[in-house]
Amino acid sequence: MRSPYWLLAVLILLLVGLQYRLWVGDGSLAQVTDLKHQIADQQGENQRLLERNRILEAEVMELKKGMETVEERARHELGMVKEGETLYQLTE
Repeated sequence: MRSPYWLLAVLILLLVGLQYRLWVGDGSLAQVTDLKHQIADQQGENQRLLERNRILEAEVMELKKGMETVEERARHELGMVKEGETLYQLTE
């Protein structure tokens, strides 16, 4: 009767091949973990950008409906003054 060692060797090679793919091949556990970290990082970045967009949208709406904000920006960023006002600059 033939010995079943060749069958055992084939099964061991098959098992090693499957384990290789699980640990280092495409779709391996390490790759899945890395992709999960990338997804979490991207979701955090998306939340930060959404908050920034909400702030900018509120600022745009404020600029569209009120002249006070436009006047404030003109005064601070451009150094503009109203007609009849006098600007005094103090230097230290």
